[in-house]
Amino acid sequence: MNDSIPVSSALDEETARAEVYGLLAALYYAPPTPELMAQLRVAVTEAPAAGGFLEEPWRDLVAAARAVDDAAVVVEFDALFGGIGKPEIFLFGSHYLSGFLNEKPLAALRGDLAALGLGRDDTMSETEDHFAYLCEVMRYLIAGEDVEVANLTQQQKFFTAHMQPWANTMCDTVAAHPKAKFYAALAGFTRAFVAVETQGFDMLA
Repeated sequence: MNDSIPVSSALDEETARAEVYGLLAALYYAPPTPELMAQLRVAVTEAPAAGGFLEEPWRDLVAAARAVDDAAVVVEFDALFGGIGKPEIFLFGSHYLSGFLNEKPLAALRGDLAALGLGRDDTMSETEDHFAYLCEVMRYLIAGEDVEVANLTQQQKFFTAHMQPWANTMCDTVAAHPKAKFYAALAGFTRAFVAVETQGFDMLA
């Protein structure tokens, strides 16, 4: 997962979008490393992508990173998304779209990934409908060098089909959980970013 952090609205918009997706992928996939938390704590609190709509939720996320120590973030991640057996909160699209894991939404996703020439890394322990995996796919579709795959049309199709239908429900679930502190702030930023992406893609329709 990409640990880079967007810290300046001076970044070109597409680079900034890819950076945000990389950050979300890193934070949802595993407990953040001390290095990643250190970067977050010193991040400037400007909007990480073009447009002021993200500035307040970004500021909240940075403030939440500064308010918690590294060990507490690991404990929080494990309490929400880890543990033995059923986690408190699922980060898989199939759960939110069908009520069950490994259902038809995952099969549809795998078909679309195959059409893009993409597949699951054997080292990845989660299924492809994990939110972090989808963020990594979006990052590739923005920043990848193969313009036949990495282009705005493919971004719109993938986001609309596989992220937009359930991302807000996941964010609401995280934000409402009593154990969520840092991740409640992350959920707020994620929801705002999804709204910006949705609006941007709607303008293409």
